[in-house]
Amino acid sequence: MAGIYIHIPFCKQACHYCDFHFSTSMKKKDEMVLALAKEIRMRKSEIVEMVETIYFGGGTPSVLTNTEIEFLIQTVYDHFEVIENPEITLEANPDDLPEERIVALSETPINRLSIGVQSFFEDDLKMMNRAHNSAEAKNALQMATRYFDNISIDLIYGIPNMTNEMWLQNIKTALSFGIPHISSYALTVEPKTALKKLIQTGKIAEPRDDVAQEHFQILVDTLQESGFIHYELSNFGKENFFSKNNSGYWLGKKYLGIGPSAHSYDGISRSWNSANNSIYLKSLNENIIPSEREILSVNDQYNEYVMTGLRTIWGVSMDRIENEFGVKYLDYLLKQSQKFIADDLLSIENGMLKATKKGKFLTDGIASNLFRLRKD
Repeated sequence: MAGIYIHIPFCKQACHYCDFHFSTSMKKKDEMVLALAKEIRMRKSEIVEMVETIYFGGGTPSVLTNTEIEFLIQTVYDHFEVIENPEITLEANPDDLPEERIVALSETPINRLSIGVQSFFEDDLKMMNRAHNSAEAKNALQMATRYFDNISIDLIYGIPNMTNEMWLQNIKTALSFGIPHISSYALTVEPKTALKKLIQTGKIAEPRDDVAQEHFQILVDTLQESGFIHYELSNFGKENFFSKNNSGYWLGKKYLGIGPSAHSYDGISRSWNSANNSIYLKSLNENIIPSEREILSVNDQYNEYVMTGLRTIWGVSMDRIENEFGVKYLDYLLKQSQKFIADDLLSIENGMLKATKKGKFLTDGIASNLFRLRKD
């Protein structure tokens, strides 16, 4: 099984924390949709497996019309073998989801919405420069749950001046709508973002790691008490509502990335398209896909499996490490893991190396200490 990711590089306005590729100018949107369809056609031979997920990410995919979305979905169906009931996700902002739009979307092949709420507090939304307000977020969720069963929302924790009580209120507000999936991330200060400049000029306080860690633990405990399974570091789902698209990334399945800045993975190599709309459009017009590719070394493949495996409920398989990479890699992993096992940050259960409850928030840092950086 494989997945197809379609990057829609447009947003109404720039969120202060975002470093994803997008443009706030919609002038070339029509041209971009045609170019995306052309890239889909040009790359039809790259995936021979059945496609089980189609994911519209961005940017803000909900700036597309329903007709444009259906056109791109149909293009995928015309050139790839798609399973009978694929997961087809649309990332959407609350301000793009009035009731009439939600009703219309429910009549398209889209069967999963990922709604970028981030917070239900007005001050947070203004600080992040989100295009929606709290009332729009609540209205969108109230309407969406009437027409879609499979809904995920994004929430951000570790926001400056957000108390533990406020964060808990955010979570409980989300739960009140009965949604089956939540993705939640710590506010991260990326270089070259407006947030970075606002912090440097003292207009916004810098996020604190200790606050983010407290928020993370509140999130884990509250959602697990509400019947959610913490199946990946940043993702929580009710049973049968895990994101198939994202799970594919963590489980090492192949995926094809369409659009500017989109990444693809075929098991042994990774490629990425130019993160420049003009270059992308010009190249596609000349029947060229503006991408770069790297062949993953054995070390790269090992490091990637350790990183993604540790983030998930499934963990890192000792047998797979030995079978795919050899005894030297297994011995190295076990040796590097010992100090984290001793500190109760990692554990080995039934041949699987996993992060403990204490270690989950630190997973990415722990994984980097298990990476193999040299060849023998």
